[in-house]
Formats: sequence, C-alpha cells, structure tokens
Amino acid sequence: MAASLASLSSLAKAGAPRSLFNRHGSHRLPPPQIIPLASSIMFCQIKKHITTSFYRRGSSLKNIYALETSDGAINVEVDDDEEEEACELVNGTEVSVDGVEGYLLTAVKNNNGTGLLLLSDVFGFQDSATRDFAYRVACNGYNVLVPDLFRGDPWSKNRPKSEYEEWRRGHDPNRIRQDTTTFTKWMVEEFAAAGISKKLGVMGFCFGGGRVVDVLATDESGYFSTGVSFYGTRIDSAVAGDVKVPVLFIAGDRDPLCEVKGLYEIEEKIGEGSKVVVYEGRGHGFVHRPETPEDDRDAEEAFALMRNWLHHHLI
Repeated sequence: MAASLASLSSLAKAGAPRSLFNRHGSHRLPPPQIIPLASSIMFCQIKKHITTSFYRRGSSLKNIYALETSDGAINVEVDDDEEEEACELVNGTEVSVDGVEGYLLTAVKNNNGTGLLLLSDVFGFQDSATRDFAYRVACNGYNVLVPDLFRGDPWSKNRPKSEYEEWRRGHDPNRIRQDTTTFTKWMVEEFAAAGISKKLGVMGFCFGGGRVVDVLATDESGYFSTGVSFYGTRIDSAVAGDVKVPVLFIAGDRDPLCEVKGLYEIEEKIGEGSKVVVYEGRGHGFVHRPETPEDDRDAEEAFALMRNWLHHHLI
C-alpha cells in the first residue's frame, strides 16, 4: 500500500502553530491515519504510533552548556541541578520505507522543522540505548529517523564473538548505503510536501558513526548540511575528502575501535569547519552507553556539544 505520513503543507504557512508530522493541530497524537503521497516514488507504511513521555534523573538538559570560543576551544559547563527532567510530547512512529523498517521520533511541541538521520551501532535500531538517545534529541525539537541498517539481523550480545566477522560480512556496505539513501530521500519528500526547505543532519554511533562519513561523501544532492560521528568504526578515510560539510567527531582516548590519530587525519581531509573532540579516559560507547559516573558526566557534556553543533549548523 502506498502511503505517507500526514501531509505537512499547512505547516509551511507563516505562524502556523502546528508540529511537524501532526496535521491535526493537537499536541497529542491523533488516531493513526494512512494518507497517500501523491507523487511518491517510494512506499511507506505507518505501522504503529506511540506517544512518549521521557523522564530522567540528573542534570537538566537546559542547564548544560557547551560553547565554542573564538580560538576554537570548547568550554562546557554543567549546572548540577538534581531536579527531575521531563520531556513530554514526543511521538514515536514505526515506519516501513520500501520494505525496510525504521523508527521516527518527532517533537510535537516546539518542533524546529529539521530532520536528523540517526545511524545505530551494531545492536540495531530497536536497541534501547539508541532509542533513548533518539528521544533526547527529539526532545530538543528535532525529528529523528532511525533506519534498520541490518534488516532484522542486528548483532546480539549473546552471540559468540568468533561469529562477528562472518555476521559483518553478511551486511553489504553498498546495500546499507542504498538503504540510508532511500530513507534520506523519504525525509526530503516529507519536508518538501510541507514547503520546508531546511537541510538535514546525520549522526551515528560506532558502526553508524563510521557510516556518517560514507553518507556525506556520497551526498551528491546536498541534502545534509552537517554530521556528527560518535566514536565511528571502520571509517573510510579515502572518501573523507569528498565530504563538503562540517563534521563533529566525538571519541574517547581509550577507545581501541576508534583511534584518535585517524580522526584528526580525517578532519584534515574534510577541511575547515570540522572538529574532533576527545575525552580523556573514556572508552568506546561512553556517550550512549555510559557505564560509570565519569562516563555519565562526559556523556552529558558530549550531548551538549552535539546539541549546540546541530543548532549552529541546522537552525
């Protein structure tokens, strides 16, 4: 069945007090609707709607600040406010684009009209750590689309490590690249239907962080205006010179899967505007899978850096 999310055209009108992907004007998710997209070249099936409230204990997002000074240094301040942070009115929608599953999170209130493609680590788009992070990003006004890079076959923590390389070889990089392109074009179509011309951002963790460079290097249509790579693995430095937009690289200096030296080389190839931020003492996955209080604090700072970076380049 050819279908799309609800039409966004009414949002393009000046002053329209409506949220992206919600044509009903209500700040609560309406009953699911399937509405044909008149000129769609792809197929999307809306599978399930979820209205989510996100709560966490710790430093409030609005009390975390990361500022870049004129000399390029990064200053981060975290206000230790222990009040509960509540992020309500984020809609979660399971979608299928050309037969590939995905998860779309949209900010229902104060939506900024900007989309982000989030590429998961090897544990897939349904992993709780990835979805929790996507919720936090959506809480800041973004529309976050998380595709299933592994088509129902993510890596499992219960599988023997000896099987990893065989599993990885079973996921063709060209197929993954094509799937990310398909999801990107789908997002662009939805924005175009709303008369919104803002470009997109792409971010990823680990496996997905490595694919951020691939996506940007092959973005011939110029859909993306920035990228964020968290401790990306197996980054193809040979294509870094084809990236035309600034990229923020975040990593730990004790991460054997993402060497800092290699990131600086990639940053140099991409050119002016990109930045590498390294956290001392941090290992792999510390931002979206913090395991210690030290990881947690640095994860908060890294989130603030990412948030300010996205705001600067997309809003």
